[in-house]
Amino acid sequence: MELADKRIAVTGGAGFLGGYIVEYLKDRGCRDVFVPRKDDYDLTTPDAVRRMYDDASPELVIHLAAVVGGIGANRAHPGEFYYKNLIMGAMLMEEARLRRIEKFVALGTICAYPKFTPVPFKEEDLWAGYPEETNAPYGLAKKMLLVQAQAYRAEYGFNAVYLLPVNLYGPRDNFDPSSSHVIPALIKKCIDARNAGAEEVVIWGTGEASREFLYVKDVAEGVVLAAERYEDPDPVNLGAGFEIKIKDLVALIVELTGFKGRITYDKTKPDGQPRRMLDTSRAEGRFGFKATTDFREGLKATIEWYEKNPVT
Repeated sequence: MELADKRIAVTGGAGFLGGYIVEYLKDRGCRDVFVPRKDDYDLTTPDAVRRMYDDASPELVIHLAAVVGGIGANRAHPGEFYYKNLIMGAMLMEEARLRRIEKFVALGTICAYPKFTPVPFKEEDLWAGYPEETNAPYGLAKKMLLVQAQAYRAEYGFNAVYLLPVNLYGPRDNFDPSSSHVIPALIKKCIDARNAGAEEVVIWGTGEASREFLYVKDVAEGVVLAAERYEDPDPVNLGAGFEIKIKDLVALIVELTGFKGRITYDKTKPDGQPRRMLDTSRAEGRFGFKATTDFREGLKATIEWYEKNPVT
């Protein structure tokens, strides 16, 4: 698909990842990119979904919008996270099918994988078990986008593709402690403690769980490449191909932020999924995506941005 002359709607385009994708599209010459704002379009309601399509008249839809958060937010709002993500994706794809939209790119989540997936996670293991309990409602709701995409392709010939990005990070991330993910949460904790002269930072869990992280600009490139080049029904991982234990991530962020106090692990709190690392060979083989940002440099850029834009 040649994107430059297409009318493109990016749900969630005003969010963290969405902002980078919109910028990336415009850098690629796309002149007609529509971003439905949450205040104007509640995409969990059918009237707003239809109105968004009427206003945007898209030929390509990139569906990023989601109700998301870290372990704490997932534990506090499992029903909301399940319902809103499920209904939003289902209605957006159904309306796109009815309007014969040329292509629909759906973003899933690493949380869709089973709790004990063999490492590295391969796409064919996606259905090999139940997701980790603390974020299963969210993960399963987003996983239904894959089911819908494959079913619609089989019955209607609808061109929908499904991508599975690993944990994202980077400048402009969400640093709100009530809903942030692990990297922005740790950066905020360490910088706030450093600035306050605090002696201790408390971290949830044991520190032994591992995660993989992908710099947000790399994700944006991967999504746009898939929109241009990928036409198959199979789900595709987007990742960096490495894992790091939370305790090692904490040590690196402590070093880069200059926090001098002690780290204490609250082992009464959950670790979440024990390990996460993706097999990224499918993305490279099918549409030429390979992450390029060095993790340490990406963390430094994220920390520098937060130092200039602190959340109180």
